[in-house]
Amino acid sequence: MTMMHSTTIHETDVAIIGAGPVGLFAVFELGMLKIKSHVIDTLPAVGGQCSALYPEKPIYDIPGFPSIEGQALIDNLAAQAAPFDPHYHLDQQVVSVEKREGGWRVGTNKGTVIDCKAVVIAAGCGAFGPNRPPLANIEQYEGTSVHYMVTRREDFRDQTLVIAGGGDSAVDWANSLAEVAKKIYMVHRRDKFRAMPESVSKMQALVEAGKIEMVVPYQLESLAGQGSKLHAVAMKSMDGAIREVEADHLLAFFGLSMELGPIAQWGLNLTGNHIATDPGTSATSAPGIFAIGDIATYPHKLKLILCGFAEAAQAAHAIREIVYPGVAHHFEYSTTKGVPEAA
Repeated sequence: MTMMHSTTIHETDVAIIGAGPVGLFAVFELGMLKIKSHVIDTLPAVGGQCSALYPEKPIYDIPGFPSIEGQALIDNLAAQAAPFDPHYHLDQQVVSVEKREGGWRVGTNKGTVIDCKAVVIAAGCGAFGPNRPPLANIEQYEGTSVHYMVTRREDFRDQTLVIAGGGDSAVDWANSLAEVAKKIYMVHRRDKFRAMPESVSKMQALVEAGKIEMVVPYQLESLAGQGSKLHAVAMKSMDGAIREVEADHLLAFFGLSMELGPIAQWGLNLTGNHIATDPGTSATSAPGIFAIGDIATYPHKLKLILCGFAEAAQAAHAIREIVYPGVAHHFEYSTTKGVPEAA
């Protein structure tokens, strides 16, 4: 294996690829079985999409939390994992996973090498980036007036916003930002939205209250501004009519473009951009490699964080047989045994 940086070799029980919520919970589940882990992620901080794309967005389907913001969930998961002393290798990408005697060797683009007995792929969508609307000169406004994610609601206080999209992200952020924005125009090519019905109902109530103005069925047509500062957004109806509105920001939520990146070259059984797994153990087609969270697929798979948490637990118990072969295990609930010391 050829590295661009000086090589540093680590030895551990499990290498976890991905430091999002499911990867962090895998640290905890492995730790509860006295299994040590190292975690690698391409982002400079833990948290995955929760931190990078919606740190202030409420999540409503985490058991025990009627509502919790993305970053708060990550902070709690990191604190839960901390007693097991995980080693984080951030801001680097795994470029190779090679079979070796007794397990696997994982290598990154920064020269980190991890020799381990098992690998857990918790890479979410793989390499992800926003689907950009095909608008002329959109790049000059990106990061200043055109956004594909929201990290701080306060950045949009008293601003006029155009929000484009018809899924959960667009609707949820319209509902949330209506609390701080001066005006919101909601643009969608259909009059029906693909978001959760309760969220759509809340948005309709905000429309009736005058907080949000619907612009449907329309599509984005062009942007106008000076330098990186947006002044107006033009939209085109299905019959060709043009409407232009003054706006300070455009928030475009058209989903993410997802690529497996180097994962596609690791000889795993793939289904599109996902890794096929055994739903009972999260095992992939390669013995000793497991996949959990959004990147894993099996019949009737639900892409929910809570399902990823369950997959982390299943994978951890399957990995225990690899790390401690032939050792009898008496299953105990955490309420009985508490949190053990790091192995």
